[in-house]
Amino acid sequence: MSENYKHAVQLDRDKCVGCTNCIKRCPTGAIRVRDGKARINHALCVDCGECVRICEHHAKIPVYDPLSAMDNYSYKVALPAPSLYGQFNNLDDSNILLTALKLMGFDTIFEVGSAAEVVSAMSRKYLEEHPEKMPLISTACPSIVKLIRIRFPSLIEHLLPIQPPVEIAAAMARKKAMEETGLPSEQIGIFFISPCPAKVSACQEPIGVKKTEVDATLAIKDVYVRLLAFMDEAAKKPMDLAVAGRIGVGWGISGGEAAGLINDQYLAADGIENCIKVLNDLEDQKISHVQFVELDACAGGCVGGVLTVENPYIAKAKMSALKKYLPVAGTHVELPDFGMWTEDVEYEQVFTLGGNFKEKIQKMAQVEELTKKFPGIDCGSCGAPSCRALAEDIARGEAKETDCIHVLWENLHKIMGMMTEINRS
Repeated sequence: MSENYKHAVQLDRDKCVGCTNCIKRCPTGAIRVRDGKARINHALCVDCGECVRICEHHAKIPVYDPLSAMDNYSYKVALPAPSLYGQFNNLDDSNILLTALKLMGFDTIFEVGSAAEVVSAMSRKYLEEHPEKMPLISTACPSIVKLIRIRFPSLIEHLLPIQPPVEIAAAMARKKAMEETGLPSEQIGIFFISPCPAKVSACQEPIGVKKTEVDATLAIKDVYVRLLAFMDEAAKKPMDLAVAGRIGVGWGISGGEAAGLINDQYLAADGIENCIKVLNDLEDQKISHVQFVELDACAGGCVGGVLTVENPYIAKAKMSALKKYLPVAGTHVELPDFGMWTEDVEYEQVFTLGGNFKEKIQKMAQVEELTKKFPGIDCGSCGAPSCRALAEDIARGEAKETDCIHVLWENLHKIMGMMTEINRS
């Protein structure tokens, strides 16, 4: 990740009360509480949104583009994520939702679900041609890819080197819009309607390619509020806009991508903690009987993203109901001449304790010694998620032993005992 990489999860210090709830939920230990305020180490952050979900004080802020960004372009293309379909009640025709998007102000719609069907076909082909790389790990969830890059480097070679559906959709949508309108690329705005901050950051700095075709990323929760005003009108006379079938729409829920492979030798897990367990088992080579692994950081899949509005399990049920009315695939899928990664995805060494080898060994020994001093209860009172994390912070020069309240009390008791002895003498 580049130095200018902008994360889609930020901290509002004014709202933070230093409660330490977030440090326990962060899967990469990217958050510390120091001087009564949380701090996010962006080198460790994977933009999963767990801190946004857990913070009762709304101090963790997902960052995305405002709806006013639509005003910057002459021709506006909406890229609705499949998870958007699960936000509405009694939706039995996806054309109603897509028509409402046009009434909202978009000139045309390009379903990310239709591009997902293209990616499914590309994935099937890649699996057939590269059995030596199995099990292949899905790269559709940016949080999982970032997690692997910083915590599971041995699994990088198993990543499926195909661009996510949103990037495929954006490139196809731009080309189509330019051909149909004759407008130059800079006057055409490609707007992805995202369920989560990880996809927002991935659109700023895409994985495996140099440049994104997405011009702005909107939050499902913002678009949802606007769409409600147009749904009734759209239902009266829906336009024939839908292309994505069951496979494409199914990508919005856990297991949907794997199901699109038409292959039962897969594993699908959702929820960041469950995904970490699977990655640990993959790293330890405990999983060998599957060809494909789909991991979604959010519970339920993309419908569980923090930029959505509906309960993920209710949304999942709604999408399952909608899929009954859809064909298996929207149209005959032709494989594009693009879509594979063109850039290497490399290990991000962020958990280092020192510079040269000798210094690392010394720091590791220091960490082990410090960890023995602490009570091992991982209470979080020090502002770190665990006693070992505090020891690592101390070794890096970012904390001190007395940040541990137990060590502090022990020192105070010693001082008080010494003062008592002095007074007696």
